[in-house]
Amino acid sequence: MAKTGAKAKAKAGRAKRTGRVASVERNTRETRIRARVDLDGAGRANIHTGIGFLDHMLDQLARHSLIDIELEAQGDLHIDQHHTTEDSGYVIGEAIAKALGDRAGIGRWGEAMVPMDETLTRVALDASNRPYLIWKVKFSKPKLGEMDSELFKEWFQAFVQSAGVTLHVENLYGENNHHIIESCFKGLARALRQAVAIDPRRAGAVPSTKGVLGGSL
Repeated sequence: MAKTGAKAKAKAGRAKRTGRVASVERNTRETRIRARVDLDGAGRANIHTGIGFLDHMLDQLARHSLIDIELEAQGDLHIDQHHTTEDSGYVIGEAIAKALGDRAGIGRWGEAMVPMDETLTRVALDASNRPYLIWKVKFSKPKLGEMDSELFKEWFQAFVQSAGVTLHVENLYGENNHHIIESCFKGLARALRQAVAIDPRRAGAVPSTKGVLGGSL
């Protein structure tokens, strides 16, 4: 009987895990992107956007959030990197929102303070299903590698909009632009990891006094 009970529990655990996986495709005249996320993964990443630095940042997002992320993007890079960057944020955010479902049982909030050498960045996140971005990050150079620095805010704005999260990102200080933006992605990852984690004490309840998330407190 004990072995049977253990097998039943293991089966239930696997069923629960597969319920937090989602795939999304976005096809426009500017980009063709598909993504898959597993909220209960191990931080594995398989990402190809055609933009090396963005791939590096999204790899950090997966690794430190423990969310498995697969992303394949084909965009109009012969024009510039704007559409591919922005739409990858939309697609990853939408996949995470889809995997969260009604957001029952999650921790909902997450925060992180991320130091990288001379840089310190603070990130706070509420998986409230109410999109809002506060972005207090400045760069001293217009480009990081071949990527325009201004595109990072566009990625975060797109992600927030489709993921349905309130996100505050504030670089407190720093000099190296690579460190500054990488600390932002790592901070998002750590905050997201906390927010989407299942809290067993919630017993599957939606973390809101209204009983739903979205337009509520």
